[in-house]
Amino acid sequence: MVVDDAIAPRRRLLGHALLAAATFILLAVALLQTLDASGVLAIGFANWRPLLYAYLLWAVALGAWQVIVRGYVGMRALFVLPAALFTLAVAIFPTLFGFYIASLDWNLSSAEGPHFNGLRNFAAMFQDPYYWNALLNMVFYLLAVIVEYAIAFGLALLLNAEIRARKFFRVAFLLPFMLSPVAVSWMVGKSLMEYRFGPAARLARDLGWDTPAFFANPWTARIAIEAMDAWVSIPFIMILLLAGLQAMPREVTEAAKVDGANGWQAFWRVTFPMMLPVSVTAVLIRIIFKLKLADIVINVTSGGPGGATDTVSSFIYRVYRDRSNVGYGTALAMFYLVLIIIFLTVLLRVTRRWTRSVND
Repeated sequence: MVVDDAIAPRRRLLGHALLAAATFILLAVALLQTLDASGVLAIGFANWRPLLYAYLLWAVALGAWQVIVRGYVGMRALFVLPAALFTLAVAIFPTLFGFYIASLDWNLSSAEGPHFNGLRNFAAMFQDPYYWNALLNMVFYLLAVIVEYAIAFGLALLLNAEIRARKFFRVAFLLPFMLSPVAVSWMVGKSLMEYRFGPAARLARDLGWDTPAFFANPWTARIAIEAMDAWVSIPFIMILLLAGLQAMPREVTEAAKVDGANGWQAFWRVTFPMMLPVSVTAVLIRIIFKLKLADIVINVTSGGPGGATDTVSSFIYRVYRDRSNVGYGTALAMFYLVLIIIFLTVLLRVTRRWTRSVND
């Protein structure tokens, strides 16, 4: 065993020099490959494999640096290092590569191929009204998560109560969650809500709606898309809340009833505060999934009418599919990623403070 204090200064210097040399090689290869791919320099790299080799060399040097400089503590760090390096390779590098693609003028329908154009894709993004319309639509879809949560909480309370056929209803309410959103979009959006022969359209006519075109009016179309997505996703929130309710000690709610609290008071003063950690987790996970909403929109409306139902993901998908514009589509995706990171970071801090204030 090597104690940190017993490591010689020369050994530390050797470790630092080894890591510095490997880092320099990695950065140099990354810079040269980027300049070559952008057309600034004609080095002649056939692919990005040299960068992979440089990264592997740097990973080995990092492991050696841990042992040489930190001794026994560094040996223990070697057990965690492969997982950290793998995460860096599959998460950080692709993100950086995405920003690189976002700086290219790369249209698959063009014979010229990709070439560097700086920040022009991002400048075009700020002048694209359809993209900002999709971002505004996401505000509506995200606010609808509150309604989904309220419905899911009500169902969880119902299924947690002593009612008849409780097991049957638990399975029945989970059935939509077992279906693919693509299947739901065709089964409900394309068949059930079809404006000529769909059962929902016929029922609407019987109720007095002369032209029941669910996807012709912007707000009707948004609500219809949200209803389909909520039908698929509410069971997921419900099952998380139901698990939290079943984990609650019954003595607490029984004590509230003994103290004279009615049903609403027991829920608001006891059940809801105790369920806050589970609720926050369920809502945050649902928001993350909602930010990726695309499949139902693509299959049912393709963003119409006039972009009224577009989400950011569905709009980016159409940029790739219809315009074949890889560079611009990637720029939209990278900007959306930055917005998501900022939004979730702020949301986590706000919910943490709010949870503490309620529990206090």
